[in-house]
Amino acid sequence: MLTAGESHGPALTVIVEGVPAGLALSPEAIDRELRRRQEGYGRGQRMRIEQDRARILSGVRQGMTLGSPIALQVENRDYPHWAHTMAPQVQPEQEPGAEAGARWRSRPVTRPRPGHADLAGALKFGFTDVRNVLERASARETAARVAAGAVARQLLAAVGITVVGRVVRIGPVEADPFDGSAELDWAELARRAEASPVRCASETATRAMMEAIDQARRDGDTLGGIFEVAALGVMPGLGSYVQWDRRLDARLAAAFMSIPGVKGVEVGLGFELASRPGSAAHDPILYGPVPPLQWTPSPEAPGYFRPSNRAGGLEGGVTTGQPVVMRAAMKPLSTLMRPLATVDMASHEPAEAAVERSDVCAVPSAAVVGEAMMAWVLAEALLEKFGGDSVEELRQAVEAYRRRLARR
Repeated sequence: MLTAGESHGPALTVIVEGVPAGLALSPEAIDRELRRRQEGYGRGQRMRIEQDRARILSGVRQGMTLGSPIALQVENRDYPHWAHTMAPQVQPEQEPGAEAGARWRSRPVTRPRPGHADLAGALKFGFTDVRNVLERASARETAARVAAGAVARQLLAAVGITVVGRVVRIGPVEADPFDGSAELDWAELARRAEASPVRCASETATRAMMEAIDQARRDGDTLGGIFEVAALGVMPGLGSYVQWDRRLDARLAAAFMSIPGVKGVEVGLGFELASRPGSAAHDPILYGPVPPLQWTPSPEAPGYFRPSNRAGGLEGGVTTGQPVVMRAAMKPLSTLMRPLATVDMASHEPAEAAVERSDVCAVPSAAVVGEAMMAWVLAEALLEKFGGDSVEELRQAVEAYRRRLARR
Protein backbone atom coordinates (compact mmCIF):
# COMPACT_ATOMS: atom_id res chain seq x y z
CA MET A 1 0.00 0.00 0.00
CA LEU A 2 1.40 3.37 -1.03
CA THR A 3 -0.49 6.57 -0.27
CA ALA A 4 0.01 10.05 -1.71
CA GLY A 5 -1.63 13.43 -1.29
CA GLU A 6 -1.81 16.42 0.99
CA SER A 7 -4.58 17.41 3.38
CA HIS A 8 -5.75 20.36 1.24
CA GLY A 9 -4.45 19.10 -2.11
CA PRO A 10 -6.67 17.95 -4.96
CA ALA A 11 -7.05 14.36 -3.73
CA LEU A 12 -5.62 11.46 -1.79
CA THR A 13 -4.46 8.45 -3.77
CA VAL A 14 -3.57 4.94 -2.66
CA ILE A 15 -2.11 2.11 -4.74
CA VAL A 16 -2.84 -1.37 -3.40
CA GLU A 17 -0.69 -4.17 -4.77
CA GLY A 18 -0.94 -7.92 -4.32
CA VAL A 19 -4.71 -8.43 -4.17
CA PRO A 20 -5.52 -11.77 -5.86
CA ALA A 21 -7.68 -11.84 -8.96
CA GLY A 22 -11.35 -12.70 -8.72
CA LEU A 23 -12.26 -10.80 -5.55
CA ALA A 24 -15.69 -9.19 -5.81
CA LEU A 25 -14.86 -5.64 -4.77
CA SER A 26 -17.75 -3.47 -3.61
CA PRO A 27 -17.29 0.31 -4.03
CA GLU A 28 -20.18 0.76 -1.60
CA ALA A 29 -18.27 -1.17 1.09
CA ILE A 30 -15.24 1.08 0.59
CA ASP A 31 -17.37 4.22 0.82
CA ARG A 32 -19.08 2.88 3.93
CA GLU A 33 -15.73 2.64 5.72
CA LEU A 34 -14.82 6.15 4.58
CA ARG A 35 -18.10 7.45 6.03
CA ARG A 36 -17.44 5.67 9.32
CA ARG A 37 -14.05 7.38 9.54
CA GLN A 38 -15.70 10.78 9.18
CA GLU A 39 -18.27 10.17 11.88
CA GLY A 40 -17.95 10.59 15.62
CA TYR A 41 -18.91 13.13 18.23
CA GLY A 42 -16.22 15.78 18.54
CA ARG A 43 -15.32 16.03 14.88
CA GLY A 44 -14.86 19.50 13.37
CA GLN A 45 -16.04 21.50 10.38
CA ARG A 46 -13.77 19.70 7.91
CA MET A 47 -15.86 16.55 8.20
CA ARG A 48 -18.97 18.52 7.23
CA ILE A 49 -17.17 19.76 4.11
CA GLU A 50 -15.72 16.45 2.96
CA GLN A 51 -18.01 13.60 1.92
CA ASP A 52 -15.42 10.99 1.14
CA ARG A 53 -15.98 8.55 -1.67
CA ALA A 54 -13.38 6.40 -3.39
CA ARG A 55 -12.98 6.38 -7.13
CA ILE A 56 -11.52 3.11 -8.44
CA LEU A 57 -9.02 3.98 -11.16
CA SER A 58 -7.43 0.62 -11.93
CA GLY A 59 -7.14 -3.03 -11.03
CA VAL A 60 -10.87 -3.79 -11.13
CA ARG A 61 -13.10 -4.70 -14.07
CA GLN A 62 -16.81 -5.42 -13.94
CA GLY A 63 -16.64 -5.51 -10.15
CA MET A 64 -13.83 -8.10 -9.94
CA THR A 65 -10.17 -7.59 -9.11
CA LEU A 66 -7.70 -8.37 -11.90
CA GLY A 67 -4.63 -9.24 -9.84
CA SER A 68 -2.99 -6.00 -10.98
CA PRO A 69 -2.41 -2.91 -8.79
CA ILE A 70 -5.61 -1.25 -7.57
CA ALA A 71 -5.56 2.55 -7.57
CA LEU A 72 -8.11 4.39 -5.44
CA GLN A 73 -8.62 8.14 -5.27
CA VAL A 74 -10.48 10.17 -2.64
CA GLU A 75 -11.21 13.73 -3.71
CA ASN A 76 -10.66 16.62 -1.30
CA ARG A 77 -13.79 18.71 -1.76
CA ASP A 78 -12.22 21.62 0.13
CA TYR A 79 -9.42 21.92 -2.46
CA PRO A 80 -11.01 24.76 -4.49
CA HIS A 81 -10.58 27.04 -1.46
CA TRP A 82 -6.90 26.07 -1.28
CA ALA A 83 -6.12 25.83 -4.99
CA HIS A 84 -3.87 28.92 -5.02
CA THR A 85 -1.99 27.83 -1.89
CA MET A 86 -1.62 24.14 -2.73
CA ALA A 87 -1.18 24.28 -6.52
CA PRO A 88 1.77 22.15 -7.70
CA GLN A 89 2.94 24.99 -9.96
CA VAL A 90 4.18 28.42 -8.90
CA GLN A 91 1.21 30.78 -8.70
CA PRO A 92 1.17 34.53 -9.41
CA GLU A 93 0.87 36.90 -6.48
CA GLN A 94 -2.70 37.43 -5.39
CA GLU A 95 -4.31 40.76 -6.08
CA PRO A 96 -4.64 43.14 -3.08
CA GLY A 97 -8.40 42.85 -3.34
CA ALA A 98 -8.43 39.06 -3.31
CA GLU A 99 -10.81 37.28 -0.97
CA ALA A 100 -9.48 37.49 2.61
CA GLY A 101 -9.65 33.76 3.19
CA ALA A 102 -7.51 33.07 0.13
CA ARG A 103 -4.87 35.56 1.31
CA TRP A 104 -4.85 34.02 4.79
CA ARG A 105 -4.36 30.52 3.40
CA SER A 106 -1.39 31.65 1.30
CA ARG A 107 0.57 33.13 4.21
CA PRO A 108 3.56 31.07 5.37
CA VAL A 109 3.00 29.14 8.60
CA THR A 110 5.91 29.90 10.94
CA ARG A 111 4.47 29.13 14.40
CA PRO A 112 4.82 25.34 14.90
CA ARG A 113 2.28 23.55 17.07
CA PRO A 114 3.53 21.59 20.08
CA GLY A 115 2.61 17.94 19.71
CA HIS A 116 2.53 18.04 15.90
CA ALA A 117 5.23 17.19 13.37
CA ASP A 118 5.55 20.89 12.45
CA LEU A 119 8.92 21.82 13.94
CA ALA A 120 10.63 18.44 13.64
CA GLY A 121 9.59 18.17 9.99
CA ALA A 122 10.67 21.72 9.18
CA LEU A 123 14.10 21.11 10.73
CA LYS A 124 14.44 17.77 8.95
CA PHE A 125 13.71 19.09 5.45
CA GLY A 126 14.91 22.67 5.87
CA PHE A 127 11.50 24.28 5.36
CA THR A 128 10.71 27.81 6.48
CA ASP A 129 6.97 27.34 5.82
CA VAL A 130 5.53 24.70 8.14
CA ARG A 131 2.63 24.13 5.73
CA ASN A 132 5.03 21.93 3.76
CA VAL A 133 5.00 19.61 6.79
CA LEU A 134 1.51 19.80 8.20
CA GLU A 135 -0.22 19.08 4.90
CA ARG A 136 1.26 15.60 4.69
CA ALA A 137 1.59 14.90 8.42
CA SER A 138 -2.14 15.56 8.77
CA ALA A 139 -4.42 12.69 9.78
CA ARG A 140 -6.34 13.39 6.57
CA GLU A 141 -3.91 10.87 5.00
CA THR A 142 -5.68 8.10 6.89
CA ALA A 143 -8.66 8.37 4.53
CA ALA A 144 -6.47 6.71 1.89
CA ARG A 145 -5.50 3.98 4.35
CA VAL A 146 -9.12 3.35 5.29
CA ALA A 147 -9.92 2.90 1.59
CA ALA A 148 -7.08 0.38 1.28
CA GLY A 149 -8.19 -1.30 4.49
CA ALA A 150 -11.67 -1.68 3.05
CA VAL A 151 -10.16 -3.69 0.19
CA ALA A 152 -8.29 -5.85 2.73
CA ARG A 153 -11.53 -6.35 4.69
CA GLN A 154 -13.22 -7.77 1.64
CA LEU A 155 -10.33 -10.16 1.04
CA LEU A 156 -10.44 -11.34 4.67
CA ALA A 157 -14.21 -11.81 4.46
CA ALA A 158 -13.65 -14.27 1.61
CA VAL A 159 -12.11 -16.68 4.16
CA GLY A 160 -14.39 -15.84 7.08
CA ILE A 161 -12.35 -13.20 8.95
CA THR A 162 -14.02 -10.02 10.21
CA VAL A 163 -12.58 -6.98 11.99
CA VAL A 164 -14.48 -4.89 14.55
CA GLY A 165 -13.64 -2.08 16.93
CA ARG A 166 -14.89 0.07 19.79
CA VAL A 167 -13.86 3.00 21.99
CA VAL A 168 -13.31 2.22 25.67
CA ARG A 169 -11.98 5.56 26.92
CA ILE A 170 -12.29 9.26 26.07
CA GLY A 171 -10.51 11.62 28.42
CA PRO A 172 -11.36 10.60 32.01
CA VAL A 173 -14.33 8.39 31.05
CA GLU A 174 -13.71 4.65 30.74
CA ALA A 175 -16.12 1.89 29.72
CA ASP A 176 -15.55 -1.84 30.32
CA PRO A 177 -12.13 -2.29 28.68
CA PHE A 178 -10.94 -5.69 27.46
CA ASP A 179 -10.32 -7.98 30.45
CA GLY A 180 -8.75 -11.00 28.77
CA SER A 181 -12.03 -12.91 28.56
CA ALA A 182 -12.38 -15.59 25.90
CA GLU A 183 -16.17 -15.21 26.00
CA LEU A 184 -16.40 -11.55 25.01
CA ASP A 185 -19.03 -11.18 22.28
CA TRP A 186 -17.11 -8.80 20.02
CA ALA A 187 -19.78 -8.82 17.32
CA GLU A 188 -22.43 -7.61 19.77
CA LEU A 189 -20.09 -5.00 21.23
CA ALA A 190 -19.38 -3.72 17.72
CA ARG A 191 -23.10 -3.57 16.90
CA ARG A 192 -23.75 -1.44 19.97
CA ALA A 193 -20.68 0.70 19.32
CA GLU A 194 -21.87 1.51 15.80
CA ALA A 195 -25.04 3.01 17.28
CA SER A 196 -23.02 5.28 19.58
CA PRO A 197 -21.87 8.79 18.53
CA VAL A 198 -18.51 8.04 20.18
CA ARG A 199 -18.36 4.39 19.05
CA CYS A 200 -18.67 3.12 22.62
CA ALA A 201 -20.72 0.02 23.45
CA SER A 202 -21.98 1.45 26.77
CA GLU A 203 -24.89 3.89 26.65
CA THR A 204 -24.01 5.31 30.07
CA ALA A 205 -20.37 5.85 29.14
CA THR A 206 -21.41 7.29 25.76
CA ARG A 207 -23.33 10.09 27.48
CA ALA A 208 -20.44 10.79 29.86
CA MET A 209 -17.94 10.83 26.99
CA MET A 210 -20.07 13.28 25.02
CA GLU A 211 -20.31 15.55 28.07
CA ALA A 212 -16.52 15.43 28.46
CA ILE A 213 -16.10 16.39 24.79
CA ASP A 214 -18.56 19.28 25.19
CA GLN A 215 -16.62 20.56 28.18
CA ALA A 216 -13.31 20.32 26.32
CA ARG A 217 -14.85 22.27 23.43
CA ARG A 218 -15.97 25.02 25.81
CA ASP A 219 -12.47 25.10 27.29
CA GLY A 220 -10.82 25.35 23.87
CA ASP A 221 -9.13 22.03 24.64
CA THR A 222 -8.96 18.52 23.14
CA LEU A 223 -9.31 14.95 24.41
CA GLY A 224 -7.64 11.65 23.61
CA GLY A 225 -8.63 8.13 24.54
CA ILE A 226 -8.26 4.39 24.01
CA PHE A 227 -9.79 2.17 21.36
CA GLU A 228 -9.78 -1.58 20.88
CA VAL A 229 -9.81 -3.57 17.64
CA ALA A 230 -10.47 -7.31 17.35
CA ALA A 231 -10.19 -9.70 14.40
CA LEU A 232 -12.58 -12.65 14.54
CA GLY A 233 -12.33 -15.97 12.74
CA VAL A 234 -8.53 -15.83 12.41
CA MET A 235 -7.01 -19.27 11.99
CA PRO A 236 -3.90 -20.27 13.98
CA GLY A 237 -0.56 -19.98 12.20
CA LEU A 238 -0.50 -16.48 10.68
CA GLY A 239 2.78 -14.70 11.30
CA SER A 240 6.05 -16.34 12.32
CA TYR A 241 8.53 -16.56 15.18
CA VAL A 242 11.55 -17.39 13.00
CA GLN A 243 12.65 -13.76 12.43
CA TRP A 244 11.98 -10.62 14.46
CA ASP A 245 10.36 -8.71 11.62
CA ARG A 246 7.93 -11.51 10.78
CA ARG A 247 6.33 -11.60 14.22
CA LEU A 248 2.73 -10.59 13.67
CA ASP A 249 2.34 -8.76 16.98
CA ALA A 250 5.32 -6.57 16.06
CA ARG A 251 3.85 -5.82 12.64
CA LEU A 252 0.46 -5.00 14.10
CA ALA A 253 2.04 -2.76 16.74
CA ALA A 254 3.94 -0.86 14.04
CA ALA A 255 0.76 -0.45 12.00
CA PHE A 256 -1.17 0.91 14.97
CA MET A 257 1.66 3.21 16.01
CA SER A 258 1.64 4.66 12.49
CA ILE A 259 -1.83 6.13 13.11
CA PRO A 260 -1.42 9.87 13.82
CA GLY A 261 -1.78 10.64 17.51
CA VAL A 262 -1.30 7.06 18.74
CA LYS A 263 1.36 6.95 21.47
CA GLY A 264 0.83 3.52 23.01
CA VAL A 265 -0.17 0.04 21.81
CA GLU A 266 -1.04 -3.16 23.67
CA VAL A 267 -1.64 -6.73 22.49
CA GLY A 268 -4.33 -8.39 24.59
CA LEU A 269 -3.91 -7.32 28.22
CA GLY A 270 -0.56 -5.78 27.36
CA PHE A 271 0.89 -3.68 30.16
CA GLU A 272 -1.39 -5.19 32.79
CA LEU A 273 0.38 -8.54 32.35
CA ALA A 274 3.56 -6.97 33.74
CA SER A 275 1.94 -6.71 37.18
CA ARG A 276 0.60 -10.27 37.28
CA PRO A 277 2.28 -13.53 38.25
CA GLY A 278 2.74 -15.98 35.41
CA SER A 279 -0.06 -18.17 36.72
CA ALA A 280 -2.53 -15.33 36.11
CA ALA A 281 -0.95 -13.98 32.93
CA HIS A 282 -1.04 -16.85 30.42
CA ASP A 283 -3.87 -18.74 28.71
CA PRO A 284 -4.03 -22.45 29.62
CA ILE A 285 -4.33 -24.91 26.71
CA LEU A 286 -7.26 -27.35 26.85
CA TYR A 287 -8.64 -30.00 24.51
CA GLY A 288 -12.32 -30.67 23.94
CA PRO A 289 -15.38 -28.95 22.41
CA VAL A 290 -14.14 -25.61 21.10
CA PRO A 291 -16.03 -22.50 22.35
CA PRO A 292 -17.92 -20.65 19.59
CA LEU A 293 -15.71 -17.55 19.57
CA GLN A 294 -12.51 -19.49 18.82
CA TRP A 295 -11.44 -20.77 15.41
CA THR A 296 -11.82 -24.50 14.91
CA PRO A 297 -11.03 -26.69 11.90
CA SER A 298 -14.17 -28.75 12.57
CA PRO A 299 -17.18 -27.60 14.63
CA GLU A 300 -18.22 -31.23 15.13
CA ALA A 301 -14.88 -32.50 16.51
CA PRO A 302 -12.92 -31.58 19.66
CA GLY A 303 -9.85 -29.43 19.36
CA TYR A 304 -7.38 -27.19 21.20
CA PHE A 305 -8.81 -24.11 22.87
CA ARG A 306 -8.08 -21.54 25.61
CA PRO A 307 -10.40 -20.60 28.50
CA SER A 308 -9.04 -17.04 28.42
CA ASN A 309 -7.50 -14.66 25.88
CA ARG A 310 -5.04 -12.60 27.88
CA ALA A 311 -2.47 -12.90 25.09
CA GLY A 312 -4.83 -11.26 22.61
CA GLY A 313 -4.75 -14.18 20.16
CA LEU A 314 -0.98 -14.04 19.58
CA GLU A 315 1.86 -16.11 21.02
CA GLY A 316 5.43 -15.94 19.74
CA GLY A 317 4.29 -13.62 16.97
CA VAL A 318 1.84 -16.25 15.65
CA THR A 319 -1.97 -16.30 15.79
CA THR A 320 -3.49 -18.90 18.12
CA GLY A 321 -7.02 -19.17 16.72
CA GLN A 322 -8.53 -16.78 19.25
CA PRO A 323 -9.69 -13.23 18.46
CA VAL A 324 -6.69 -11.00 17.76
CA VAL A 325 -7.05 -8.05 20.13
CA MET A 326 -5.16 -4.76 19.88
CA ARG A 327 -5.55 -1.70 22.11
CA ALA A 328 -4.22 1.75 21.24
CA ALA A 329 -3.93 4.98 23.22
CA MET A 330 -4.44 8.20 21.27
CA LYS A 331 -3.14 11.47 22.71
CA PRO A 332 -5.29 14.63 22.65
CA LEU A 333 -5.15 16.46 19.32
CA SER A 334 -2.34 18.98 19.11
CA THR A 335 -4.26 21.85 17.49
CA LEU A 336 -5.85 23.81 20.33
CA MET A 337 -8.31 26.68 20.11
CA ARG A 338 -6.39 28.12 23.07
CA PRO A 339 -2.91 27.60 21.65
CA LEU A 340 0.14 26.63 23.66
CA ALA A 341 3.33 28.66 23.66
CA THR A 342 5.73 28.26 20.76
CA VAL A 343 8.42 30.22 18.92
CA ASP A 344 7.92 32.02 15.62
CA MET A 345 10.46 30.45 13.25
CA ALA A 346 10.76 33.67 11.27
CA SER A 347 11.59 35.97 14.21
CA HIS A 348 12.55 33.52 16.98
CA GLU A 349 10.21 35.51 19.21
CA PRO A 350 7.74 33.88 21.63
CA ALA A 351 4.34 33.31 20.03
CA GLU A 352 1.14 31.33 20.22
CA ALA A 353 1.00 28.16 18.12
CA ALA A 354 -0.74 28.32 14.77
CA VAL A 355 -4.37 27.21 14.68
CA GLU A 356 -5.55 24.98 11.84
CA ARG A 357 -9.15 23.82 11.64
CA SER A 358 -9.38 20.91 14.07
CA ASP A 359 -11.52 18.43 15.96
CA VAL A 360 -12.04 18.32 19.70
CA CYS A 361 -11.79 14.52 19.79
CA ALA A 362 -11.00 12.05 16.99
CA VAL A 363 -10.78 8.81 18.98
CA PRO A 364 -13.94 7.31 17.37
CA SER A 365 -12.42 7.94 13.93
CA ALA A 366 -9.06 6.56 15.02
CA ALA A 367 -10.82 3.32 15.93
CA VAL A 368 -11.96 2.98 12.31
CA VAL A 369 -8.41 3.62 11.11
CA GLY A 370 -7.24 0.97 13.58
CA GLU A 371 -9.68 -1.51 12.06
CA ALA A 372 -8.28 -0.70 8.61
CA MET A 373 -4.70 -1.26 9.76
CA MET A 374 -5.61 -4.53 11.47
CA ALA A 375 -7.32 -5.72 8.28
CA TRP A 376 -4.33 -4.69 6.17
CA VAL A 377 -1.69 -6.48 8.25
CA LEU A 378 -3.81 -9.64 8.57
CA ALA A 379 -4.49 -9.68 4.82
CA GLU A 380 -0.73 -9.48 4.21
CA ALA A 381 -0.10 -12.35 6.63
CA LEU A 382 -2.93 -14.40 5.10
CA LEU A 383 -1.44 -14.12 1.61
CA GLU A 384 2.06 -14.87 2.89
CA LYS A 385 0.88 -18.16 4.35
CA PHE A 386 -1.60 -19.31 1.73
CA GLY A 387 -0.65 -17.44 -1.44
CA GLY A 388 -2.72 -17.83 -4.57
CA ASP A 389 -3.01 -15.71 -7.70
CA SER A 390 -6.80 -15.87 -7.43
CA VAL A 391 -9.25 -15.80 -4.59
CA GLU A 392 -10.35 -19.31 -5.52
CA GLU A 393 -6.79 -20.60 -5.07
CA LEU A 394 -6.63 -18.79 -1.72
CA ARG A 395 -9.85 -20.40 -0.53
CA GLN A 396 -8.65 -23.84 -1.61
CA ALA A 397 -5.38 -23.41 0.30
CA VAL A 398 -7.25 -22.29 3.43
CA GLU A 399 -9.59 -25.28 3.21
CA ALA A 400 -6.66 -27.67 2.73
CA TYR A 401 -5.07 -26.20 5.87
CA ARG A 402 -8.34 -26.61 7.75
CA ARG A 403 -8.54 -30.29 6.74
CA ARG A 404 -4.92 -30.86 7.79
CA LEU A 405 -5.54 -29.37 11.22
CA ALA A 406 -8.77 -31.37 11.56
CA ARG A 407 -6.83 -34.61 11.10
CA ARG A 408 -4.68 -33.67 14.08
